[in-house]
Amino acid sequence: MDANQVATLRALLAPTGWLDRTRAFARGLRKATRAPGGLLLVGTPAEEPWHLTAHLDEESRLSGIPELTPTLVRWEVPESAPPHLRFGLERLEAARRGETVFVVTSASAPVPLLERVSDARRGGATVFALDQGDPELDALAHEAMTIAPGPGLPGLLSFGAAQHLISTACGELGRDGESGAGRPGTPGYQRYRTGVRGLKDRVARLLDVVSGPAP
Repeated sequence: MDANQVATLRALLAPTGWLDRTRAFARGLRKATRAPGGLLLVGTPAEEPWHLTAHLDEESRLSGIPELTPTLVRWEVPESAPPHLRFGLERLEAARRGETVFVVTSASAPVPLLERVSDARRGGATVFALDQGDPELDALAHEAMTIAPGPGLPGLLSFGAAQHLISTACGELGRDGESGAGRPGTPGYQRYRTGVRGLKDRVARLLDVVSGPAP
């Protein structure tokens, strides 16, 4: 998604309450993480959160929030990996107060991950989770957001879209100091303008991205 698509999605979700939820989640991440490198993102061996890591890295740079510069924790670190991508699971074992373990997974967290997250929590780290319904992981998390199909979930809010909303909200809080960005006269408004096309055209474009053009 580009900035226009995210803005359109936000406009569609505004009446549902999900924007408030993602802002609150982003605000929690900011308060819990106190030092650069202390936001530890981890997924499963089959699905590491590269996408969200990249977006949070961009938002932290553009908004001047160094404490939200993410550290990707990897299950296997190739010998050729650059220094900023050489953090293995032992980084979770070293997590302490003032740091955040952010588990991002659309599948159930495996036992080895749950054990390491539990150890990090006992060491004083704050645990956040973004998942699609994982009771064991959610029980370990101080704050969890579940993106699972059901009557309370808008059809356009996919697991990937939720990651965009969270990273965008983190950036807005940095530019605005709170959750008011996106309105005329507030920092960040220009960046997330939806353009001059009508809402109908913007919605059609978003639906093409989500489900592909109509035949």
